Amino acid sequence: MRAHAITTAAALCAGLVAALVAGTAAAAPEVGKPAPAFTGTDTTGKTWNLADLRGTPVILEWTNHDCPYVVKHYESGNMQALQKEATEAGYTWLSVISSAPGKQGHVSAGQADALTESRGAAPTAVLLDPEGNIGKAYGARTTPHMYVIDADGTLVYMGGIDDKPTTDIADVEGAENYVRLAMADLAAGESVAKAVTRPYGCSVKY
Repeated sequence: MRAHAITTAAALCAGLVAALVAGTAAAAPEVGKPAPAFTGTDTTGKTWNLADLRGTPVILEWTNHDCPYVVKHYESGNMQALQKEATEAGYTWLSVISSAPGKQGHVSAGQADALTESRGAAPTAVLLDPEGNIGKAYGARTTPHMYVIDADGTLVYMGGIDDKPTTDIADVEGAENYVRLAMADLAAGESVAKAVTRPYGCSVKY
């Protein structure tokens, strides 16, 4: 009887695990579908909820200041220029830091603000995601990893920032910037032509 109970309990546990895995897979972000909901806190303590941004296009940028791929785009001024273009066009730009405490790229709110100021960065806000909840909801794998959400809350682009997966600053010039292309397509009232690309960079340090 006891053996049967143990077997039954094990089977139930296995079923629960399978269901959780299936649920996680079903929640994976998909272009053309509603962007995964999230709530996050920025460096000022303000809470951001994706649902509250409905009516405004959004760009999510996963970042880690110690990652050489991120350094490439900030030292060249490429990321800052893109941030300014986007916010001037009406986008809400959220830079997300999902590095866990003790891992590369983890920063306090004060450190994140200092980085924003020293680099002349221009995001709307920097979200601190030390538990990785937002990053995992979006399947963010690299820094940078970019996502574009239209004003209706639909995920319309996810992938790399451009087509030059190197750490060489010289490669910024002449690169095909996928985020800029997505913004141009949306501005023209068209579907994003290159909606999914391969992200490149350092792994997100969950």
